[in-house]
Amino acid sequence: MVTELDKTAENVVQLLKERGFTLATAESCTGGLISAEITSVSGSSDVFGFGVCTYANEAKMKLLGVREETLAAVGAVSEETAMQMAKGIRKLSGADIAVSVTGIAGPTGGTPDKPVGTVYIGFSSEELTSAVRYLFTGSTFPEAADSREAIRYETALAALQTVQRALIR
Repeated sequence: MVTELDKTAENVVQLLKERGFTLATAESCTGGLISAEITSVSGSSDVFGFGVCTYANEAKMKLLGVREETLAAVGAVSEETAMQMAKGIRKLSGADIAVSVTGIAGPTGGTPDKPVGTVYIGFSSEELTSAVRYLFTGSTFPEAADSREAIRYETALAALQTVQRALIR
């Protein structure tokens, strides 16, 4: 069964090829799902050569240059961390654009300020680095085995849609 995530990944790869851009990913809460979706598309090696799963804060700091001060002040699940992750992976990889995700997929780990489903998606290009906060419920992926899987799916889809919108502009 071809999902919306599969279709979006195919479209992103096609758009990257048409524009002559490369993409890199930095993933936390999705654990490599975005990279897996991109690399499932034939020909993706032309536009995707670099993705990292930085689940631990130490990996975010060591590989992506996320500042320890940022993690101490606002945490791993924050706009600032998502932006630093996106900028860091773009710099590390040499890609034209980068996307990052950091969040709480659950079912544990949520707080009143950052409930389960809180996700930040970062984007970085030469012109812009930004991040957007989402609150996913898992409701758009009812065939998921559990809410954690559904939130990871929704996060990966939103991240690829972020890249798609940037490429269409």
